[in-house]
Amino acid sequence: MRRIDTALAGVCVVEPDVHGDPRGHFYESFHQAKYAELGLGELRFVQTNVSRSAHGVLRGLHYQWPNPQGKLVSVLEGEVWDVAVDIRRGSPTFGRWVAAVLSADNHRHFWIPEGFAHGFCVLSEFATFSYQCTTLYDRAADAALRWNDAAIAVDWPLSAPLLSDKDARAPFLDQVSPQRLPEYRP
Repeated sequence: MRRIDTALAGVCVVEPDVHGDPRGHFYESFHQAKYAELGLGELRFVQTNVSRSAHGVLRGLHYQWPNPQGKLVSVLEGEVWDVAVDIRRGSPTFGRWVAAVLSADNHRHFWIPEGFAHGFCVLSEFATFSYQCTTLYDRAADAALRWNDAAIAVDWPLSAPLLSDKDARAPFLDQVSPQRLPEYRP
């Protein structure tokens, strides 16, 4: 298992050891002791979600506050372009983003810590996406940012994605009250 750090401290890609032969393949999608060796020892998941989306669907940018969620995400079928955005008030990287291609072929996992917004767009015909979450979904804390906010300037690989009404109407980052954003704690 290998950890690949990104330009945002705490956000990383995890590449599992994949064992395969002509019959197929096997890998551990999560192993607490091995993740601890990678510096991710405090992970405890309480909810796992799976979504399936068609080509061109963009989901995000989502977060919870208060009651934030950390997410370990991966793709079981297809390919997505996955994004994490630092939205922690006072963070030296506030408003910056990183992305990773996740696919059923590369088996990569993307760790998005609490305090980051998350979104993805589907590059393949369909994608089945898995989210392992550190806290339960909290409807009262559910929040989103506009996917095409110029202040964040995510370089999405789609110009006209398929969006939910919620995502199409989400506020821009500068329209969100500071109390509705996580606080940076070094």
